[in-house]
Amino acid sequence: MFIFEDIQDVKEWLEPLDYLAFWKAVEPYDLVLQDRDHCDDLIASGKVEATLVLEVLKGLAEMELADAFGLEWRIYQPYISATH
Repeated sequence: MFIFEDIQDVKEWLEPLDYLAFWKAVEPYDLVLQDRDHCDDLIASGKVEATLVLEVLKGLAEMELADAFGLEWRIYQPYISATH
């Protein structure tokens, strides 16, 4: 399992995954997503583009993981050097 520190970690983890890799990657987290068979049928029938199905699934996974782990958005703190 991947350890997430913030929501950006989740987004960065999900971003490169294709459809099959997505299902394999999220399996250990036991997420409550759309039924995979239903998604497969939508894609196979041509009713919905695979890219759209994957985009929605990634969004759902991001929300669930953020909620499950209490993740927040990353706050960038710029480095300020001492000038004195």
